[in-house]
Amino acid sequence: MSKPPTANWNYPTSIRVGAGRIAELPDACKSLGIRRPLLVTDSGLAKHPMIEAALNHLGEASCAPGLFSQVKSNPTGQNVSDGVDAYRAGDHDGVIAFGGGSGLDAGKTIAFMSGQDRPVWDYEDREDWWTRAKPEGIAPIVAVPTTAGTGSEVGRAAVITDETSHEKKIIFHPRMLPGIAILDPELTVGLGPELTAATGIDAFSHSFEAFFARGFHPLADGLALEGMSLVQQHLPRVLADGGDLLARQQMLAAAAMGAAAFQKGLGAVHSLAHAIGALYDTHHGRTIGILLPYVLVFNASVVPDRITVLARTLDLSGRQAPDLIRWLVGFREQIGIPHTLADLGIPADGADAVARLAFADPSTGGNPREIAVADFAGLYRAAHAGNLDSVA
Repeated sequence: MSKPPTANWNYPTSIRVGAGRIAELPDACKSLGIRRPLLVTDSGLAKHPMIEAALNHLGEASCAPGLFSQVKSNPTGQNVSDGVDAYRAGDHDGVIAFGGGSGLDAGKTIAFMSGQDRPVWDYEDREDWWTRAKPEGIAPIVAVPTTAGTGSEVGRAAVITDETSHEKKIIFHPRMLPGIAILDPELTVGLGPELTAATGIDAFSHSFEAFFARGFHPLADGLALEGMSLVQQHLPRVLADGGDLLARQQMLAAAAMGAAAFQKGLGAVHSLAHAIGALYDTHHGRTIGILLPYVLVFNASVVPDRITVLARTLDLSGRQAPDLIRWLVGFREQIGIPHTLADLGIPADGADAVARLAFADPSTGGNPREIAVADFAGLYRAAHAGNLDSVA
């Protein structure tokens, strides 16, 4: 098996790529002036040997790390508040956001909020709300992904659940962008097939929705096309052999590319997934994977040229919407993602509540086809029943 290459990228986060590069975590912290980092991760990963090893590496390098792991799979405002309290109590001077999307998003938001004096919801990604923040109050961040999905390690935003309103909200600031990210494929090897598939289809979805999003951004389009191609090639390889480090590294690259691409925008897939996750606490990647073909059917009539380009990039035998839809459904089945929302155990009568939240989600503005509350409700019902033909 080929050994994955080692590389350093700047995009603009400084990215250290390669097997074993987690050993550079102390150096990454010191490069950003961090001497007393707070390592933020989720409660499940906190028990994993990789966390103990990381803390030991930091201690041996004369860093004084702390650990905060009270983070849910869909991180909440309370998780962030508790993390900020831990940050201040430990007199920390930076954050290591470590884990999948939950650990990365919570860690970035804790770093962001560590020096702010307004509620976190005052910095939601709406209009120019990010300008309310005090830039000098944002702590430096090192990001270490352990899944190839969210790409949050190169993103300027985080998704946090407001438990009061049952909404997932996007918290944004340009300086939430981590200073250094370490993409070490060895950290993803222990992820089981189900989560590997769910996070992998999430990575695909970021590139997919960015490519179809409204607006002129050929840089993002190029990243998105290559990101989708990498997932098409390498996600099945990882599922066939979880120890394939080269394929796992390519998936980490695809995840980062998707996150960089979606600065262009997202769309109705993410609007629906955010709403469903907020109301029913479903896994984001599995929810995304289920929804993708239904939203593609809805949008297909307004993006025929884009469909042709993507079908050519994926080397499909046909270049029209039915060909891409058929491939997407087949690929999803190949990697073990369910076809219906009913498979997530959520109720059939949730359409109206989900639709209202989805319509208000910031991702809705990027959808290539105009979409109303009633359309979101129809998509929910179609995806719950598993009927692509019922999408209007």
